[in-house]
Amino acid sequence: MTEDSKRVLYQVDGAVARITLNRPEKRNALNEALIADLKDALRQANDDAAVRVVVLTGAGAEFCSGADLAALQKISQASIAENVDDARSLMELFLLMRQVAVPVVAAVRGRALAGGCGLASACDIVLASTSARFGYPEVKIGFVPAMVMAILRRNISEKRAFELLTTGAEISAAQAEKLGLVNRVFDDAAFDGEVAAYVSVFEKLSKSAVSLTKSLLYQTDGMDFSESLAAGVDVNVMARMTDDCRRLVAKFLKK
Repeated sequence: MTEDSKRVLYQVDGAVARITLNRPEKRNALNEALIADLKDALRQANDDAAVRVVVLTGAGAEFCSGADLAALQKISQASIAENVDDARSLMELFLLMRQVAVPVVAAVRGRALAGGCGLASACDIVLASTSARFGYPEVKIGFVPAMVMAILRRNISEKRAFELLTTGAEISAAQAEKLGLVNRVFDDAAFDGEVAAYVSVFEKLSKSAVSLTKSLLYQTDGMDFSESLAAGVDVNVMARMTDDCRRLVAKFLKK
């Protein structure tokens, strides 16, 4: 299979793993095969000790337009069992993105719609170009943005989430940043350089500390205050025992 024919491209540049959705002729639309390949790429990055950050992007002009037409046709004719398997595969992808030990950063050019918007917001950080667009238009075809709802609700307020999900509105990168769906917006012309500069920060940080922080942050979802503090005690102790902590504390004390 040539590079051009691969559904997902994977490349490691130093400490940065770059995963590219590679169906530009289909606006990087999701289907069963692409989702499987994306999960494989994420697992590969997670297993690479040299990788400290993952950048997820789309080839061509769009980030991801959601499910492709063939996939929609397939699910409209599938049995309940087949639809359960298909939905669970996407669920596994979203779970995996949180289980990857290092930060997963979405670099969004063009449109991130429906499942594509869910894919971006499932990342730990979302960076967008000025002209990027976001939205959940599923209701316009009688569909429910069901799994991505769990992600969106953890990103923005209840009322803003309700508005986006039920109107199917498409919003700009600036609006998405204001809502909390996007972390940073960079100028289109300088986007690649800005993304590279942003993620380079993780190359200089303790991988174990960032990993433990990511795990604890998501672990505390749904916990009450006392449970969150107790979980924090466990991670605090784990962090103290890491090689990174001992080495960096010793270096700090020598200053």
